[in-house]
Amino acid sequence: VPVFILAGLIVHCVFLASIFDIYFSSPLVHGMTPHQTPLPPPAKRLVLFVADGLRADSLYELSSNNTTQAPYLRSILENNGSWGVSHTRVPTESRPGHVALIAGFYEDVSAVAKGWKENPVEFDSVFNESKYTWSWGSPDILPMFAKGATGDHVYTFCYSAESEDFGAEDAAKLDTWVFDHVKSFFNSSRSNQTLFSALNEDKVVLFLHLLGIDTNGHAHRPNSREYKENIKKVDEGIKEIASMIENFYGNDGKTAFILTSDHGMTDWGSHGAGHPSETLTPLIVWGAGVNCPQKATSQSFEDNFLKEWRLEDLKRLDVNQADIAPLMASLIGVPFPLNSVGTLPLEYLNNSAHFKAESIFTNAVQILEQFKVKMSQKKETTLSFLFTPFKPLSDAEQINFLKKMRLHIQQQKYDEAVSLSKTVINLALEGLSYYHTYDRLFLGLSIAMGFVGWTTYVILVIIKTHTNLTKTVRTNNKESTVLFYSFVFVGMMITFFLLIQTCPWTYYVYCLLPVPVWYAVVREYPVIQDLGTNLLSLHISQSVGFLLLSTLGIEILVLSFFYRSTLTVGLLVFAGWPVITQLWVKAKTATLIWSLLCVLLAIFPLMPVVGREPNIPLVIAAGLLTLLISCFSVASLCKSENKNRKDEDWKVFFYQMLSITLSTYIVSSTHDSLKNKQGLPVLNQIISWMTLVSSLMLPLLSSTFLFQRLFSILLSLMSTYLLLSTGYEALFPLVLSGLMFVWINMEQEALQHYGLSLKPKLAVFDFAYATDITQFRKLHLDDVRRSFFFVFFIVTAFFGTGNIASVNSFDPASVYCFLTVFSPFMMGSLLLLKVVIPFVLVSCAFEAVQVTTQLSSKSLFLIVLVISDIMALHFFFLVKDYGSWLDIGTSISHYVLVMSLTIFMMLMNGLAQLLTTKRLELPRRTKHHSS
Repeated sequence: VPVFILAGLIVHCVFLASIFDIYFSSPLVHGMTPHQTPLPPPAKRLVLFVADGLRADSLYELSSNNTTQAPYLRSILENNGSWGVSHTRVPTESRPGHVALIAGFYEDVSAVAKGWKENPVEFDSVFNESKYTWSWGSPDILPMFAKGATGDHVYTFCYSAESEDFGAEDAAKLDTWVFDHVKSFFNSSRSNQTLFSALNEDKVVLFLHLLGIDTNGHAHRPNSREYKENIKKVDEGIKEIASMIENFYGNDGKTAFILTSDHGMTDWGSHGAGHPSETLTPLIVWGAGVNCPQKATSQSFEDNFLKEWRLEDLKRLDVNQADIAPLMASLIGVPFPLNSVGTLPLEYLNNSAHFKAESIFTNAVQILEQFKVKMSQKKETTLSFLFTPFKPLSDAEQINFLKKMRLHIQQQKYDEAVSLSKTVINLALEGLSYYHTYDRLFLGLSIAMGFVGWTTYVILVIIKTHTNLTKTVRTNNKESTVLFYSFVFVGMMITFFLLIQTCPWTYYVYCLLPVPVWYAVVREYPVIQDLGTNLLSLHISQSVGFLLLSTLGIEILVLSFFYRSTLTVGLLVFAGWPVITQLWVKAKTATLIWSLLCVLLAIFPLMPVVGREPNIPLVIAAGLLTLLISCFSVASLCKSENKNRKDEDWKVFFYQMLSITLSTYIVSSTHDSLKNKQGLPVLNQIISWMTLVSSLMLPLLSSTFLFQRLFSILLSLMSTYLLLSTGYEALFPLVLSGLMFVWINMEQEALQHYGLSLKPKLAVFDFAYATDITQFRKLHLDDVRRSFFFVFFIVTAFFGTGNIASVNSFDPASVYCFLTVFSPFMMGSLLLLKVVIPFVLVSCAFEAVQVTTQLSSKSLFLIVLVISDIMALHFFFLVKDYGSWLDIGTSISHYVLVMSLTIFMMLMNGLAQLLTTKRLELPRRTKHHSS
């Protein structure tokens, strides 16, 4: 068994990692030479303001009485500069957003896994190409651009990380800090000669990172007064800084200003996914070399914002976020960042046609250079007869394009030069993506082969060891040797083929994995033969019916990842299950409660995703309800006189009820305190952490009788879950565990219904003695349904209260009882705990079902493994890396979810066994009785 589980873990980890190699590897190439426009630039310096988390509509919209949140910026875009919307990509987080703005490329998804703080990859940026860059702002963002810079010409000034507190009185002070420091910096330069002369150089960048808007948005939501006030403060600050800088340089007209944002924010104060409120950010550019506002008659955009913003008559110039990097480079005349994939937005430039043509030509050459490096890399690692080049940009075509563009510029046909350059840029970007995804089909097929082989093998193992369908047959030794060597030969051929092409080591893993897996399948050939003869003896209609039902079940599970309401349909079918199978005849009350709870649970997937609107009274109601239920169960336990009841059991119960009461009180007092801007009370924080720690220990102290132990687990986890709840989801574990208790009873009825065993008395059933039952029975078809119920309940536990698959559905408010200072990993772990609690409840119930229905946990678990692997194969082919960024993000997270679900269920299985069977004895003073 351990070998099998280890093999399973390895195989699943490989499948999980493969997706990042196949779909999302880093797009960066190195070894290009920098290119810059040969003509003199319009500006000597550039000031970049990035208002973190500012949505386009929050800045541009007018309030009900026709006033704007940002009067200075509004007057700029009406009178002095150009404006538009900058479209960002997923993940809409601060790090990828800033990389796109300043380095001009979109970081691959794997950057998220490497954390936002460090540089997972070395890249070039506008700051690196500048002569000097001074930057002020958050310690999360600034250091990563200083780190990648060559030499020491990028200077950073950051506040402490503790300042980023969601529970603080006012996060706008993060922005005032930046504005004050910039002012004092310029004042000090008057008395510091070296600094003064450095500031007067060409190619200078000043970067102001303003985090207040983002922090206020997380804490109070973007439609709040705090968020809007913060925009006003930023507007005033920008006005002061701009006029101060103009004065410092004696109004020489050589300063360009850019205001934009790294990402937006949803109405419920989160970001990370691809909702338009997260991907649409403002862009306002003014100063040296920038076009004045252009009048426009009719403009058509997919969104209807122009009317809302009353800006129909001013030309709106939309860009992709990465286009801002070449724009900055062109304004101050530095080389375009080497890895930039942005296209210079010419409409923003107020310059000669010659300058524009030269600039976009340089841009085309710079992107073409990346394409060449990428192509030569692929060519080196592919056998020449297998290499298919990207046709539209063959070597001859490239030379041809470059000649034509040069000729157009020399003949002063600037418009033709510009349109040809844009064509070349688009082709080069297509070519880059072509070579980036060159091996995809080949790798995808090997992984799919591995998947199918593994699933087949697991099904064979189930049939061979846990059912009576096959006779054991001794295999012929000679045949098996031949078989072994033929598979070794295939493996050597694959290795040789990969060696010639100098492939990365991960390719070996993906391509060689199917070999041992299929060897294991083919070795079980006699089992396959037996199974075939057995199946032929059954009625066709039975086998086909079973197959159809299984397929339908799995499809429902797959669909539920896309539409939560599918779960409701499934639960309603479950409610009718006892009636269809005639179970209700024997157990009328149990059936009634089962159907009622199924219908109650079916309401949750129809509710809006958690965290949109906090509703603390509901959390308090859930706490009181839990207390009420526990009083009833304690009363019923008193009635059923049980000889083995000990005083400790009462103490544990009492302590758990106290803990629930405390949690309920803390949730309400913490949220009141934050509402009144008094921060998080320290006492509340201490009690919250103590509750969290004790909730993991307490169940182990309670009695191991089935219902008492399960109820103790529910109470402990519930007290932690209340602290992490902000709305109706606090009621979810209650309904779910109610259904689990009834499920355990229903499975007993089903066992008798199929005449598989006698009914054990559940009331006196003890987990501690259950694990050494030796008379495990063989599997029955009904056990497939049992396993399917488990997978379905696990998925319900996951999507019941929201689409956890999307980054933006996390609400930071749910961790405020534990901490309010921004700390991504701590907050992430707490949110993960919140997701895991319903899981643990389902897993413990499943453990109880296994034990009471006399099945070895391995056999049921293997069926679960097959179900989830078939789902994973579905999602593997549904992964996208094109289309809207929302689709891409969701498709990855679905696959990762199902894969990690499988790995996770292996761990959960162990945890459930520990929670249900282990018992910690407290040292006692009295004489020790044997328990």
